[in-house]
Amino acid sequence: MSNNRLGETLMILIGSFILATTLYHFHYQNNLAEGGFIGIALLVKNALNISPSITTLLLDIPIILIAGLYLGRKLLINTTIGAISFSVFYSIIEKTSSNITFNFGNHLWIPAILGGIFAGLGLGLILRSGGATGGDDLITIIMSKKSKISIGKVYFIFDAVILLCSLSYLSWNEVGYTILSVAICAKVTELVYESKFQKKSVTIKTNEKRLHA
Repeated sequence: MSNNRLGETLMILIGSFILATTLYHFHYQNNLAEGGFIGIALLVKNALNISPSITTLLLDIPIILIAGLYLGRKLLINTTIGAISFSVFYSIIEKTSSNITFNFGNHLWIPAILGGIFAGLGLGLILRSGGATGGDDLITIIMSKKSKISIGKVYFIFDAVILLCSLSYLSWNEVGYTILSVAICAKVTELVYESKFQKKSVTIKTNEKRLHA
């Protein structure tokens, strides 16, 4: 395994750990909702009483396989690493950190802001390293490439639609603060993800100057 490949895998693992820790301690422990496939799974759970673990699996597998054909083998492998590592980290944190709580009571703006920042950092690192955490991330990547809309905006639109549907079982207060968190997450994800391409652009321009010098 090359140093570059090893570095990408390490960053995906770090991003997955940050994301799992954030979603458990800031979102779950403060009753904030979720977007993406997890949000859809919670809607199905509320309507049909089907476990989210089954729903997310049924949503993820076909999307990952189809997107892998479109986006390439490397992204398929990195997404598998991201999805599995996120699930493992979340399960470990859930079982070992139940006594560690970050419950902010009625001050939901605090976990909304902190959760958005750290979730965006974790997700941005995963995407920047050529990975994803599931089928919803892959759909977002494809939509961003096709529409030329920034990945952060696509994330926000996708999650906001699902969160509005969550009003069927959540209060406006919980959904409102979750949308705030999603907006912050989308912006931080965009900044971290696009910094990779800005760095590449600077490197290319620097090399061009050297060639013409």
